[in-house]
Amino acid sequence: MTFKTLSSLLAIGAATALAAAPVAAAAQQAQPDQAETDATGASALGLPATISLLGKNDPNKRSATAVVNGQVLTGTDIDQRLALLIAANKGVQPTPEELTRLRAQVLRNLIDEALQIQEARNQKIEVTPAEVDAGYARVAAQNFGQEPARMDAYLRSIGSSPASLKRQIEGELAWQRLLRRNVAPFVNVSNDEVNDLLQRLEASRGSEEYRVGEIYLAATPDNRTQVEANARRIVEQLKKGGSFVAYARQFSEASTAAVGGDLGWVRLETLPAEMADVARQMQVGQLVGPFAIPGGFSILYLIDKRQVLAADPRAATLSLKQISISFPAGTTEASASARVKAFAEGVRTLKGCGDAEAGAARLGAQVVENDQIKLGALPEQLQQMMANLQIGQTTVPFGSVEDGVRVLMLCGRDDPQGDTKPSFEQVMAQIEDERVGKRAQRYLRDLRNDAYIEYN
Repeated sequence: MTFKTLSSLLAIGAATALAAAPVAAAAQQAQPDQAETDATGASALGLPATISLLGKNDPNKRSATAVVNGQVLTGTDIDQRLALLIAANKGVQPTPEELTRLRAQVLRNLIDEALQIQEARNQKIEVTPAEVDAGYARVAAQNFGQEPARMDAYLRSIGSSPASLKRQIEGELAWQRLLRRNVAPFVNVSNDEVNDLLQRLEASRGSEEYRVGEIYLAATPDNRTQVEANARRIVEQLKKGGSFVAYARQFSEASTAAVGGDLGWVRLETLPAEMADVARQMQVGQLVGPFAIPGGFSILYLIDKRQVLAADPRAATLSLKQISISFPAGTTEASASARVKAFAEGVRTLKGCGDAEAGAARLGAQVVENDQIKLGALPEQLQQMMANLQIGQTTVPFGSVEDGVRVLMLCGRDDPQGDTKPSFEQVMAQIEDERVGKRAQRYLRDLRNDAYIEYN
């Protein structure tokens, strides 16, 4: 009943998915305006408001290859990793302008990956080929069953390669182990910090919090029109099926770009007023923007919404029976409509789950059972329907002539029980993870500063 897509596993970098932060809402504090932060940084460098270029800056004259501390990154490396990114965007082809930016970002990511692997080796941390192959096999199993060869063929069909994905897996494993040894042991969290966070969580019990994705584009009075037009193009690509995570990583100028634009779980009062007003009106899964905020434009995506410390109804475990009919290849919608109508009428006459198999046989339908599926794992359109069903009732028919028409019958429901308040240990682990993440960014920045990088 649930499907894993390759796109969720192939986005560039170690932090490709929007990561949930169970206790981040209570710890969330208002961040300084990004434009103010950028302005402060420019002032520190003593840069004038306007500058005169003494030479031509033509990125097209530099080929997208580099030598990182002696390790060569080729154009093929970039092309193959870029193919993974486009696949993560569901095959949506970027414009020539976007493609140039994406190639530059891919090269930066590959340089970081090389630095991470090199540092791990310098610190005598080994990632064996067998471990990389095991990671690759897990990805293949999640997407293609027990046939890694199909994974190999898929990667080659999109212009990538198994070696490129294995290199990414090696980089992630090496960096994780390096952080566990050289960073995590030196992160300390006091009991008072944890208890204070737990108290704030308890005080906010029942209030709504939102998990929001953001793409922020800075703008000045001089380039405001151009930036807004660029933001609108990004929204168009997202509405066509582009990955919000990938676009946030490549184009957002907020500090959250590194984690795919994920602001984590936040209460609206912690957001700037313009963002809070928009988010308050949004439904889960909705994309809004671009809209003006101080310093530029913002695009918001509402990933999820919940009540603090309240049981999430989507965590309910359902027992379902799927009743479906299929059509021969070449069947038109017009010729299938009579059977679909008869199927819908027949389903309404079923007398509960005990009658499902016999009723399906009368209708020429098939029955598939699943008694361990979470409500939240169902497609968004079905979740509300299933939440309102009683035992023995069915959804309205859904599907298509090509994929078949089906209904879901509810045969059991186990609602989540008990207090959802995180434990002391969970809160401590969350704070530790956040601090390790910040130190990891500084660690990588230092590696970049010390690296010898030649561009060809």
